[in-house]
Amino acid sequence: MNAKDELMTVAASRLLRDDRVVFAGIGLPLVASTLAKRHRAPNLTIILEGGIIGTTPHPGMLPSSTNELRAAAGAAMFTGITDIFLLAQRGFFDYGFLGVAQIDPYGNINTSVIGEPTRPTVRLPGSGGANDIISLCNETLVVTTHEPRRFVERVDFVTSPGYLTGGAARVEAGLVYGGPSHVVTDLALLDFEPTSKRMRVRALQPDVTLDEVRTATGFDLLVHDELAQLPAPSATELAMLRELTGESADREPATQVSTVSR
Repeated sequence: MNAKDELMTVAASRLLRDDRVVFAGIGLPLVASTLAKRHRAPNLTIILEGGIIGTTPHPGMLPSSTNELRAAAGAAMFTGITDIFLLAQRGFFDYGFLGVAQIDPYGNINTSVIGEPTRPTVRLPGSGGANDIISLCNETLVVTTHEPRRFVERVDFVTSPGYLTGGAARVEAGLVYGGPSHVVTDLALLDFEPTSKRMRVRALQPDVTLDEVRTATGFDLLVHDELAQLPAPSATELAMLRELTGESADREPATQVSTVSR
């Protein structure tokens, strides 16, 4: 895991509260969820799309798929994918956790195609359960590297609906609750202005300036009136994270590496 990933993972893990349920995707979402559970939220329940409830992955043995047996380490229950989404539909999941290829000012996500949908230049993995997660979970967290090609004025395809065109558009479309609450990047923590539902900068990562965030974004960002600075990952958080990923605990800390996307 590189320095940018460490910054994002630690920052994302801090958003997860104890005694909650998170529907985590494989990759950084699962690592962040597992770090939160080990460090500060011991009663956090981690759900995986493959039907696994209450997983506690072993350090150094994180799964690369929800269908791996090791994804079920320490699980309280095995069920089916249909049951998982039924539980989401009934409102039992506090958090969904997604990655993106593109995201726009209102939190609409593309993980389907880059370019014209009928003749794309790049085909991406598609929705999987992402559309359901952002549509059904009580709130959705997004984690992604911060760069202009990802933060775009208009996504090439709406795989997972955020706040659509802003304001009340999401509710008027029938998605009466949920939606993206925070976007965690290697440069900043972003949220959404409550009325317009437009993305805004809530806090900056260590040693990052607001100008750097704006330069790495392909649209105009709002800025919170009380713009904050995120604390650097602690030695404990980094040690736990590197133990989880099976990496050396004595690498240079993430804050000593530039966090500016190129």
